[in-house]
Amino acid sequence: MVGNESLRERLVGAGVELLEEVGAGQLGLRAITRAAGVSHGAPRRHFPTHNALLAAIAARGFTDLIERFDVVEAGAATARAHLERMGAAYVEFAGLRPEMFTLMFRHDLLEGSGENLRSTTLPLFRRFAALVHEATPADTDSGPPGERAIALWTNLHGIAALQANRSLRLVGPAIDVRALVARVIELHVA
Repeated sequence: MVGNESLRERLVGAGVELLEEVGAGQLGLRAITRAAGVSHGAPRRHFPTHNALLAAIAARGFTDLIERFDVVEAGAATARAHLERMGAAYVEFAGLRPEMFTLMFRHDLLEGSGENLRSTTLPLFRRFAALVHEATPADTDSGPPGERAIALWTNLHGIAALQANRSLRLVGPAIDVRALVARVIELHVA
């Protein structure tokens, strides 16, 4: 059993390392198995499809992102400060690991993979939504529950996607990303 877990982790680890070099579209099973030092048939025991392996790689990305959120949460004095730090960490993650960020949201590849990424992503969104609710002044009309959080997340995700594909620096080379994130949060929770 331990050997099986080791092989699974080796395959995922090799995929994570290769991902930023080649991108999800070019991250083939043979390249991953070669990097892991195993035969190309070895993954079948753990990953019945290539997409199942990609989903396990994406799950590692979500784990890394959640760890970043935990770190910034520890230093935040208020819900608003936490939200700003979380938003900045999200955008920074996209800039530092663009291929991982892109893969994590490629639901066309990852749905039905067996990895059940929703068990990670839904609690993460609920955590974000609770923080948005806490940071929003009590006298603010927030609309239906979660709508404000969805609006803010889509705005932050757009900035992160622009950061991941390097478009943000093309249109705004002098932009302070943290200040932009803070401004977007101000627009949504003020």
